[in-house]
Amino acid sequence: MTVDRRRGMAALAGLVFGLLCVVLGPAGPASAHAALVASDPGSNTIVPDAPNKITLTFSESVQLISGKIQVLAPDGSRADQGEPQAAGSTVTIPLRSGGGRGTYLVSYRVVSADSHPVAGTLTYSVGAQSTPPGEDQIAESVDPVVRALIPVGKYLGYAGLVLLVGPVLVLALLWPHRLSRVGPARLVWTGVGLVLGSTVLALWLQAPYTTGTGLFDVSGGDLRDVLGSTFGAVMLVRLGVIIAAALLLRPLLTGSGGDSRADLALLGVLGVAALATWPLTGHPTASPVAGVSVVVDAIHLAAMSVWLGGLVMLVGFLLRSADERELGAILPIWSRWAATAVAALILAGTVQALIEIASFKGLYDSTYGRLILVKVALAATVIGVAAYSRKLVRSRSAETSPGTLRRVVAAELAITAVVLGVTAAVVQIAPPRTAEAAETAQTSTTITQTISDDAISLQVDVFPATVGNNSLHLYAYTRDNKPLPVVEWTATAALPAKGIEPIEVPLLRITDFHAVGDIALPAAGEWTFKFTVRTSDIDQSTLTMKATIS
Repeated sequence: MTVDRRRGMAALAGLVFGLLCVVLGPAGPASAHAALVASDPGSNTIVPDAPNKITLTFSESVQLISGKIQVLAPDGSRADQGEPQAAGSTVTIPLRSGGGRGTYLVSYRVVSADSHPVAGTLTYSVGAQSTPPGEDQIAESVDPVVRALIPVGKYLGYAGLVLLVGPVLVLALLWPHRLSRVGPARLVWTGVGLVLGSTVLALWLQAPYTTGTGLFDVSGGDLRDVLGSTFGAVMLVRLGVIIAAALLLRPLLTGSGGDSRADLALLGVLGVAALATWPLTGHPTASPVAGVSVVVDAIHLAAMSVWLGGLVMLVGFLLRSADERELGAILPIWSRWAATAVAALILAGTVQALIEIASFKGLYDSTYGRLILVKVALAATVIGVAAYSRKLVRSRSAETSPGTLRRVVAAELAITAVVLGVTAAVVQIAPPRTAEAAETAQTSTTITQTISDDAISLQVDVFPATVGNNSLHLYAYTRDNKPLPVVEWTATAALPAKGIEPIEVPLLRITDFHAVGDIALPAAGEWTFKFTVRTSDIDQSTLTMKATIS
């Protein structure tokens, strides 16, 4: 096997390994890039009366998927009516009136701002808990074939960007006139094809990805929904920009006058527009500082494309065909370009990581953070190799002996192919800020218990169930779960373990069957609450419950 073939095989091995990183890399959290942080009614809570709507609040803005939100009543019938409405990060689900008592199941599936589906369920109860309705109504998961193909498509799109941006820049500004452009032109057209193909694939995959169906279970309506979404609009813009750029590229690739300043300026504008479409469908759009993240991510992609695409041109053509005099003029300029691109990569990557990871713990305690560390290690290796190639250029030994530089550049390409694979996997992983948003979201600490005797069923809510001021809500029902009018309420709270005698709780009657009160609980522990409920001049019940106050 010749030396050139061995170098080609090394670069191909890097490409294959990068694809394996995409296919075999972790993809479990890919459908959880936004988190449900609150709901009204709250999950697993008991409310006295049936609400007329349900409100879901997510950690970032979301878009609705037709027919993918429903509320099931305790008897299994649909409790929602009309169409849900989304406003930013809030989804409102209208409910039909007259809902019965028992436990309701809310099933939802929406698309987060970074184009990933978010699915889940929650339950709440009216009056009293019951057996939840059918769990088979839970929103669908992502088809494993679709899940695997999405990062592959992203990888091919990144590869196409590399083969398009860097080679065009080299052809426009560094290519010797005497050399043929046939080989570079094939490279550029391959890049155009990969970007167009990956974009069309992304549009198709987004339909089953959002609806939870199989790869070929896509209807015309599903595709219309995708094309009408923000994701679809951005993909269509990308297709239009790449097609327009392809028309302008023909003269440049044939050497027939396509390097005029006007054409190059227009190509530059189209290139910026194309690069901007990548961050507009990913994590940056859901960032706390979306404007900064989109710009930084576009810079990151541009620097990567210029650097890697230029390396492909060097190892594939210039170091093979250019003479010593031409290399003497080209290599110093390219070396400065590469240094600038690497600096931009490091700066943009650092800013991205700081925004997405949000904390030092997220760097080592999350899949996203660990992949970033892998990417940093690989990038550091590439930068070390690049520094050695820059040293060769500065010593001018590359001009007289380009074979050494070609081997070094081939090694850079092999490693960066793996870096691209890790990058394609990273964009499918929920960043730590999403998990932290869910963890730090406002959660209910209400203690809800139902206590009863032969005559009455009493629901008691204690909030926030911590030391200090607490609110009590009391709801009285008959044994068959109908509201029970109460004439008089009394309540006490005691903590025998710490010698705290019963403290009277002042109660205020709100409705015939609902009373509220406030009490300051001075210590943590298992408190004993005692309630006396008088329903007539001669009928009353005394009920006791224990609740742990933290």
